[in-house]
Parts: sequence; structure tokens; C-alpha cells
Amino acid sequence: MQRTVLLAISLALGAGIGAVTAAPVNYQLPNEVAAFKPGPNLEIVQGNCSACHSADYINTQPPMKDKKAFWQAEVTKMIKVYGAPIDDADVGKIVDYLAATY
Repeated sequence: MQRTVLLAISLALGAGIGAVTAAPVNYQLPNEVAAFKPGPNLEIVQGNCSACHSADYINTQPPMKDKKAFWQAEVTKMIKVYGAPIDDADVGKIVDYLAATY
């Protein structure tokens, strides 16, 4: 029993020392190559969407038949799953912009 406790304490101390002495990670983000396309409600989209990701992310979405339904589902997912603080009044404007421009 004492051996197990001693081993647990040793591991915890070792992990703590390793975390304290670890060097910070530095990395360079790639340059953004895409920009939000001009259109109605662009400012609302930029204000809500670019807080979490770039326009590049939107450009990577696959082609779809029903654009409005797809973007409605995506915006809903961003709110419900990822906690995006999008105002209810902006949801339709964002969906309309994305469906019309992407």
C-alpha cells in the first residue's frame, strides 16, 4: 500500500515538474487565402463567423444541392454544439448570405 502511494506521489511530482519546465510552443498560422465574398449582411457574417474561424473554413465546405438547408444546419450546429454567441435575429441573415454566396 505504501509503495503504491509513494509511486503515485512520485508520478504526480514528475508530471508537475515536467509541466513547469516545458518550453512554450511557438507556431506560425498559415496566411489566409480566402476572404468573405461581398453580399448583403456581410458585416454580420464577418462579425459572427470570423470570431472563431476564417473564410477559408467556409470555402472548404462541399458543394450541396439545398444550400439554405445545409447552411441552416451549420449555423445551428455552431450555436448548439460549439456555443457560438450568435443572436437569434442574425441567424437568418447569416444563412441567407451563406446560401447566396457559397
